[in-house]
Amino acid sequence: MTTPTIRIGSRGSQLALWQANHIAAQLRERGHAVEIEVIRTVGDRMQDPGFVAPATFPDGTSLDAKGIFIKEIEDALAVGKIDLAVHSLKDLPTTLDPRFTLAAIPVRADARDAFVCESYWGLHMLPSGARIGTTSPRRQAMLLALRPDLEFVEMRGNIDTRLRKWSEGQAEALVLASAGLDRIGRAENVHQRFSVDELTPAPGQGALALETRCPRHPLDTEDPSRDPAIYAAIRELNDSAAEYAVQAERTVLAVLGGGCQLPLGAFCHAVDDQWHLHAMVVSPDGEQVAHVVQKVPFGTPACELGSAVASELTARGALELLQVQPVA
Repeated sequence: MTTPTIRIGSRGSQLALWQANHIAAQLRERGHAVEIEVIRTVGDRMQDPGFVAPATFPDGTSLDAKGIFIKEIEDALAVGKIDLAVHSLKDLPTTLDPRFTLAAIPVRADARDAFVCESYWGLHMLPSGARIGTTSPRRQAMLLALRPDLEFVEMRGNIDTRLRKWSEGQAEALVLASAGLDRIGRAENVHQRFSVDELTPAPGQGALALETRCPRHPLDTEDPSRDPAIYAAIRELNDSAAEYAVQAERTVLAVLGGGCQLPLGAFCHAVDDQWHLHAMVVSPDGEQVAHVVQKVPFGTPACELGSAVASELTARGALELLQVQPVA
């Protein structure tokens, strides 16, 4: 099927552009014309020295941790300025605006967290009181469960910024997503990749989310077939195993609160003829852990698996550790 030129919206960071160009190349291989438009988000501008973040977005919506990286991109998608947004899935909220849909989840990269260090070859080799650069509550809590003596240094910004701050000596080590380091070719100082039972990845980590307008509600244009055709073209990039896994993981997150600032990990993968879903909730100080591994046969609905794991975590006291209430 011939489609109009597919306009991809992307942030301007090295990783975001790698992701956008990666998807553009796959679409071009299938005969589609593609353009990439760089969109600067509030999250990007927050990296500028002296930038003062507004209390809300211009339309009055609240400035939340996920929205700062996607709001302007989704606004461009809504009005037809772009046709496709390429996100790191873990940046997306568990509930999308009904105007949008996840048209595809491509083949997933390594979802594990990586230990970046030059002098020490593993977390266990760090000296007492070592500083680790990470702003993630999940990583901090899970690292404390392994090493209660660790200290943390807040390092914001893209991968290159964090690697630069680390190389300047602001921390002995970093913990970053393996997928991002692999994608931009910066894994030379990765000496350890944590098992999913040590640091359970964030739901959706390592996966890309290809977001389009919902084909059931296309833009009111002279060509009502445009949005359905673009959706169909993007859908060809979907990987069913990755889609199932992230649906299960995001269900756990949605049931337990839905926020990216929760010290919660969930990772689903296929083993032989079963799905294995690992999920972990850790108290902020790392002293209490609720850990579940559930195995179900192929054919079990992803939402059913995710809900069952969330219920088991709740039974083990996860809500008390998170200090949140479940979504009604």
